[in-house]
Amino acid sequence: MKIGNMLKSFISNMKIWAALFAVLCIAFLVTVSFEATKASVQVTHNGNTELIRTHADTVSDLLSELDITVHQHDELSHKLSDPVEFGMDVEYIASKSINLAVDQNAKEEYYTTASTIGEFLEEQDLDVKERDKISHAFDAPVQNGMDIQVDKAFQVTLNDGGDEKKVWTTGVTAETFISNQGITLNELDEMNYSTDERITEDSPLTITRVEKVTDIVEEEVDYSVKTKKDDSLPKGEKKVLESGEKGLITKKYEVIIKNGKEASRELVEETVEKESQTQVVALGTKVEKKAPVAAPASKSSSNSASEASTNVSRGNTSASKTLYMHATAYTANCAGCSGITATGINLKANPNKKVVAVDPSVIPLGSRVWVEGYGYAVAGDTGGAINGSRIDLFVPSKSEALRFGSRNVKVKILD
Repeated sequence: MKIGNMLKSFISNMKIWAALFAVLCIAFLVTVSFEATKASVQVTHNGNTELIRTHADTVSDLLSELDITVHQHDELSHKLSDPVEFGMDVEYIASKSINLAVDQNAKEEYYTTASTIGEFLEEQDLDVKERDKISHAFDAPVQNGMDIQVDKAFQVTLNDGGDEKKVWTTGVTAETFISNQGITLNELDEMNYSTDERITEDSPLTITRVEKVTDIVEEEVDYSVKTKKDDSLPKGEKKVLESGEKGLITKKYEVIIKNGKEASRELVEETVEKESQTQVVALGTKVEKKAPVAAPASKSSSNSASEASTNVSRGNTSASKTLYMHATAYTANCAGCSGITATGINLKANPNKKVVAVDPSVIPLGSRVWVEGYGYAVAGDTGGAINGSRIDLFVPSKSEALRFGSRNVKVKILD
């Protein structure tokens, strides 16, 4: 009895195990069949490659399984609607946002799938030369949201103290530009840009080199001449009583030199090193009276009367002598003129004084004269070219001298 029961129990257990085994076999076969129907696809996502087995019908379904969302600027090797096929290679690159500014233009946003900055610039057809300035290296990897600055180089004219040349630069400040050129500005140097002003292509940069120096000049001061009337000397004769001596002054100038040339000069100090000594000259005033000449006995009484009249006229000190002379005009600033006459008259201090230069052998110095077209004057000067019947008339300005010109005039010696 017990053996029968045990046998029945064994058989029952065997049926259960057989059923369980059958279920497992069916499940295994279903699983194997399901896996066998999957497609093997290679997917590359932002540089990472993996092998995927999928039942996805389309590329869109495949990417959805991988939680990948394709945006407008992303790069995909296939269309989203393409069917998934065994052994296909799907490559997906997500785009990145870049802010690009060229020169002083505002930043613009770009989307790119380029891996490096150089590839991105090439993608944008932006020709960047070696002399251009760029904020990142060409081989730097592109990162989402990065800012890129490109400054294109241009030529600008640099004039440094008169030395001019063309230089490649970007739109940097003037201070940075001259620093890049190894230029140092001295304290007084001038530049047509302010240091923080940006260099532009159409405006040359000019540096004026400025120096301030001191110049000391020694100048001789001509002596003045003082005349004293001397009635012991014949009229018109001169005698030096005290010799004149020139003085000496030192003038200190502050001189501004720009690019090697004098631009301005200012007198800052004047020192008298030696005083001039006045020359004292005695001027003769003695007039010798001539004895009347007796008339020859053979002459007629009328001729004698005429001679007598002539002799009386010569002896009369109020009478005048008339000459006809060639006159020119001169000023106190003529070439070689000191402004001080031979008799000591300062013409620069007395521009309206009537003074004539004469030959003392014709018109004695100190004489009062009247000159046609000039008026009353004093014979107070001499000149190397004044000989015989020549006379020079002092006028205060060059324009008056030119107006007077050169002409023949009547001259009366009054005393």
